[in-house]
Amino acid sequence: MQEQEVARKLELCVGSFKKVLYEPDDIFLKNMEKNNLAGDDISKYQLWEWTQGVGLYGLWKLFERTKDGRYLATLREYYDARIADGLPGKNINTMAPVLALSYLYEYTGDETYGAVCKEWAQWVMDSLPKTKEGGFQHITSDTLNDGELWDDTLFMTVLVLANMGRILGRQDYTDEAVYQFLLHTKYLADKKTGLWYHGFTFHGNHNFAGAFWGRGNCWVTIAIPLLLEMLPVGQPARRILVNALENQIASLAKYQDGNGMWHTLIDDPTSYVEASATSGFGYGILKAVHMGLVDAAYAENAKKALAPILKCIREDGIVDQVSYGTAMGRETKDFYKQIPLRQMPYGQAMAMLFLMEAGEEA
Repeated sequence: MQEQEVARKLELCVGSFKKVLYEPDDIFLKNMEKNNLAGDDISKYQLWEWTQGVGLYGLWKLFERTKDGRYLATLREYYDARIADGLPGKNINTMAPVLALSYLYEYTGDETYGAVCKEWAQWVMDSLPKTKEGGFQHITSDTLNDGELWDDTLFMTVLVLANMGRILGRQDYTDEAVYQFLLHTKYLADKKTGLWYHGFTFHGNHNFAGAFWGRGNCWVTIAIPLLLEMLPVGQPARRILVNALENQIASLAKYQDGNGMWHTLIDDPTSYVEASATSGFGYGILKAVHMGLVDAAYAENAKKALAPILKCIREDGIVDQVSYGTAMGRETKDFYKQIPLRQMPYGQAMAMLFLMEAGEEA
């Protein structure tokens, strides 16, 4: 039965997670030798980046669901070691590990964790570079991206601010988080298709190559339900975000490949199908259905994606068909087709999230 296979493959993913979490990213570190914006010790970025951040969130959700002490121990071991070593410079991507840490702080009450979360959340408010209209500029460890909004920002940084606003009762944090979601919707959601562009620049007011990139879109499919789960978002803003999500999911249903997956360029069937985006869409769609945000019929699209994702999970627990970290396609959509496939912590985590949510469906 598929139900049993979901449980088995989830266990395989979990078993391999720690190995992938600590695997060095040689390509990224080589680039950082030339382009480290903060000018600090690049070894600190090796295990504290968005790739780990997404993975750690997946592990936290697994602990939250099972209360299995092994997962809590893995999280504490990771964060204790990183904090003891000293953390890297702050930017949009290095904010990502703070999301799971904020939940860990809330659960344990450990003020060592709390001090990091509070410092980094306040940095977002006070010191993160802003674009025109007060958008969170997508500054990364190696690139300034002046005047640019990226859809990745919503998951990597804005959810952290929203969660800390909830935990600390900081209305200024929650208001800012909601504003960022609305501003990114304004500039990234395509009015014709409902899909989201990877980015927007205020230098020329355009969406770069105009790509509807798969994983970038799935950050949105995941982040809107998570924000609405975290916060009592006011009705006008809530309606705008739910409508944006529904428009996107309706378009995703239209472009889903016959094999159940989605392509790395959603509307381009000549681009490869990609497992992290497909898992993200499956998770986000089921989450939205379970929360009553979108029509329950869309659960069928998520279920169609389940069988091919199960096939992407090897017997050693590694998730195949995951695209490597992807910068902005500034000139041509073909840029996205050239991104290599590689095992990554976020591939593991997004498959885990999808399988967990599919288990709830069962």
